[in-house]
Amino acid sequence: MSPLEFVLLVLAGIGAGLTGSIAGLASLISYPALLATGIPPVTANVTNTVALVLNSVGSVSASRPELHGQGRRLLRLSAGALLGGVAGAALLLLTPSHAFERIVPWLIAGASIALLVQRPPRLLAEQGARAHPTHQDPWWLPLGTFAIAVYGGYFGAAAGVMMLAMYLLTTGEGLPRGNALKNVVLGVANAVAAVAFVVLADIAWSAALPLAIGLFLGGRLGPPLVRRAPQTALRRIIAVAGLGLALTLAVQAYT
Repeated sequence: MSPLEFVLLVLAGIGAGLTGSIAGLASLISYPALLATGIPPVTANVTNTVALVLNSVGSVSASRPELHGQGRRLLRLSAGALLGGVAGAALLLLTPSHAFERIVPWLIAGASIALLVQRPPRLLAEQGARAHPTHQDPWWLPLGTFAIAVYGGYFGAAAGVMMLAMYLLTTGEGLPRGNALKNVVLGVANAVAAVAFVVLADIAWSAALPLAIGLFLGGRLGPPLVRRAPQTALRRIIAVAGLGLALTLAVQAYT
């Protein structure tokens, strides 16, 4: 890996870490950055998952005030995330490489469309607070966490968006606490999938290191900005960029 590629992956990691904290779409930046260095799709995906562990470490370490008082909830939801991460990693390792190349554009397109049509997080938080004034979590929330974690362990693009929306709608928490909850739970799913990939798959460590450095820095910067960023406009920009990425990858995979 050249020095220029190293620097570009660090910068891509910072952007991905910020994007993940604000919009839950870190992989829409970090994954194509790995592809741009010439890494094959499946190797890029598992390398991305390993590097994303540092993004979770950075964002969680910057979210301690928001996590106060959520210990019991975190234990329940983390159990679902752990099992889902294992299932998602197994699904990826059992999926043929050529099939994965054809699946990725659809995953990215679906994630981007979901981001476009989703209501702003602040509105979701207000609706959740009205629906659950006592912050009583529904019994099925760990199952929903498991389902999203399966997807997160398999590919992960927009898993954060789906998980954040689910938590804001069901827990009655506001955006800062809901986002911190999402960062921890999604971090568990990424971590367990990463362990499986380190043992069972080939990791491009020369690319994982600079990307992880950037993701950690972006993760540290993200939580303080999540309260002040123009989230609706930013999410729309990312969604349009995601659709463009999906189209580009689809052309490459199907031609």
